[in-house]
Amino acid sequence: MKRFVLWVSLPLYVIDQATKAAVLRWIPDDAIVPVIPGFFNLVHVYNTGAAFGMLKGANGFFIVLSIVALAVVGVLLRRGSFRDPASRWGAALLLAGILGNLTDRLLHGHVVDFLDFILPVYGRWPAFNVADSCICTAAGLFVLSAFLEEKKPASPQ
Repeated sequence: MKRFVLWVSLPLYVIDQATKAAVLRWIPDDAIVPVIPGFFNLVHVYNTGAAFGMLKGANGFFIVLSIVALAVVGVLLRRGSFRDPASRWGAALLLAGILGNLTDRLLHGHVVDFLDFILPVYGRWPAFNVADSCICTAAGLFVLSAFLEEKKPASPQ
């Protein structure tokens, strides 16, 4: 289990950090680089808050929250709490995402976001990054795992 998590988390963490390094190097601050015009751009924006820019300026809070979350996931991993495939994948993705954004906060004082989608009807979705994608996918996998969890038969009374 721990080996699986490492084999999934580490490459995703490296991809997250490599893509952010590329953005920092080649895309100017607040620039928009169209990839699929009208649908997908690469951008270079900073986020000191959480998803959708909530709690802007709370970088220190999110550093502490990330460290606590890493500790909790680590304890749950040691206890073998992630028993089914969906929760194991979720744990691995969650670790990669937390580590990716925590690294940004510690190195830069903010998270680097660069994926920018323009959705029909909704409009521009808030920019995000690989780590954010990992965290959101992990959340979905944990919900899926909860729904798929086999119910233990009630004990006869």
